[in-house]
Amino acid sequence: MKSYEYFDVTADIGIMAFGNDLNEAFENAGMAMFNVITDTGDVASSKEISFEIASEDYVSLLYDYLEELLFFHETEFMLFSEFHVKIDDDYHLKATVRGEDIDWEKHERKTEIKAITFHQMDVEVDSPVSVRAILDL
Repeated sequence: MKSYEYFDVTADIGIMAFGNDLNEAFENAGMAMFNVITDTGDVASSKEISFEIASEDYVSLLYDYLEELLFFHETEFMLFSEFHVKIDDDYHLKATVRGEDIDWEKHERKTEIKAITFHQMDVEVDSPVSVRAILDL
């Protein structure tokens, strides 16, 4: 099973991430998002950030999770390459992400992400689990 794929959206990019469970699908969505920004294979996992989110449903939880990753990217000037997620039944997520400070001399600069959108966002909990989001470029 592939981890994620991209789909075309006018002026944006869509991501579909897959997993054996919801945790893995969210982790792969984080990886897909950061591979839009840079080649995550060049990002060391030398710094760690942990956070928790509570939402009212899985779609909102996905939005909040991706938005939080983008927030840390923009405020801490970091790129991430490892994503560890634990989601409880009550739409509560605990995440630990690892990466390093942005160094555009070292890291390939791909595409800047302006925002996460709710447009066509979806979470399918069938097997395999899939999540879908559109990133505003």
